[in-house]
Amino acid sequence: MDSKNVTINIAHLYPRLLNIYGDWGNVLTVKKRCEWRGIDVNIDAVETGDTIDIKKYDFYFIGGGQDAQQTAVAKELQKHKAALQDAVDENAVFLAICGGYQLLGHYYQPHEGERLEGIGLLDAYTEAGNTRFIGNVTAECDFILPRTLVGFENHSGLTYINGATEPIATVKIGHGNNGKDKTEGARYKNVFGTYLHGSFLPKNPHFADYLISLALHKRYKEEIELISLNDEFETMAHDCLVNKKY
Repeated sequence: MDSKNVTINIAHLYPRLLNIYGDWGNVLTVKKRCEWRGIDVNIDAVETGDTIDIKKYDFYFIGGGQDAQQTAVAKELQKHKAALQDAVDENAVFLAICGGYQLLGHYYQPHEGERLEGIGLLDAYTEAGNTRFIGNVTAECDFILPRTLVGFENHSGLTYINGATEPIATVKIGHGNNGKDKTEGARYKNVFGTYLHGSFLPKNPHFADYLISLALHKRYKEEIELISLNDEFETMAHDCLVNKKY
């Protein structure tokens, strides 16, 4: 089956609250890379108080934000915890950035205030650290080509992963999840969390295509070959940041 005349439905979770450092660019990247191939894309903004129809969506995106916004979203996500866990079991794709990533784990414990409960899509937890990690990141991934991932991190949370949840990549430049174990991001089934802003997907078109392929497979239950695109400029943007320190 080719990639023409197919559709992906995307749920952009809480964009009014979680859209720091241009995280919307990740959704836009998926949209454009689909449209250039003739793939139809429907994007719904899911805000507080909205319902989530897991039978409709193939791809969920959630961005990062400040502590106040993250607190509001943490409470809202609890209403949809069971449904989103079911979506994971049905192989829906999730991409979560920074604060959104933290909320897909078990919890985030800030320095002050109550612990923010996550929804446990990833076997991970986050605690506030004393150092803010800021700068460019280069990491190496072992399940896609090219193997390098680049982005910009800006976080003080220290995230640790366990069990069947694995890191997305190994840090070569930067700090990653916690500045200690050289891991960056987390993945379980089709759930991916990362600290890479900047936006992440425009700088890593190969990862964007990987997520698109997973979303199409979720909807159509078969492999769909993506039409090749001219990624000259995207590749230049990626390559110029590889091994570049802040």
